[in-house]
Amino acid sequence: MVIVILIFLFALAVGCILVFPIALTAVFFIEGIKVARHEGMKPSNLLSLLFSVLLFVYLAVWPMIGNLNKNTVGIIIYIIIGFSAVYLLSLMAIYSLSAVLNLVHFKKKRNADYIVVLGCGVIGKRVTPLLAARIERGMELLKWNPNAILIMSGGQGPGEAIPESEAMAAYAVDKGVDPDRIIKEQESVSTKENLLFSRKLMEKKSPKIIIVTTAYHVFRALILAKQQGIKCVGFGAKTKWYFTLNALIREFIGYLSLARKRHALVIGIVSVLVIMVKGIG
Repeated sequence: MVIVILIFLFALAVGCILVFPIALTAVFFIEGIKVARHEGMKPSNLLSLLFSVLLFVYLAVWPMIGNLNKNTVGIIIYIIIGFSAVYLLSLMAIYSLSAVLNLVHFKKKRNADYIVVLGCGVIGKRVTPLLAARIERGMELLKWNPNAILIMSGGQGPGEAIPESEAMAAYAVDKGVDPDRIIKEQESVSTKENLLFSRKLMEKKSPKIIIVTTAYHVFRALILAKQQGIKCVGFGAKTKWYFTLNALIREFIGYLSLARKRHALVIGIVSVLVIMVKGIG
């Protein structure tokens, strides 16, 4: 009986491993179509769709290409590209898992001194639904941390009538937040500057900080904070599922740009080793 159960579990595990890439490709393809339909055909909205196509090519077409390479140069190129693909997919899996784990919090009460809400663009003087969700999350955490100050972080971008922080503060005040508990950071135009300039507005030497942004953006924001020596925890605001998958790919690309030298070095070293081995062979 035990052997039968073990065989069943093994078969189930193998089945899951075989089905997972297919399911992943299908999910990204379907959600990619939804993003394009609901959000428009901008290049940044086509990342899920592009990822699903590339994943399909790698899983279904790439192995056949490998069988056609009979010369040494072709084999070397095939191995290097194949390793790079596996390496980047592994990194993406680790990044995604880390992003999810950093969203898990067992308590909202952190005795925080500051709650920093990161801006993400306004329409004229009005906050977008995406930004409103971030503010609502910040207001929720403010109730759990009664001694905290809410920092609205965001400067004025192209096409915006006022700085993002102005619109964010107005939204929060309209919802009942005491204006005296709000600080407006109005100079930043990027996540890195959001964190840097907000930290400069904090009076305490070693404050307890909560960062609030959209769920898919939390992990990269925490990486940027760590690079600047800012100790904090991150809380995410929810957004639509189809948009989250597309945005997660964009966030991963942003992470790669932050650590591009390190990962390029790994791929470079492996490439040199492959060339040396095949050259000797």
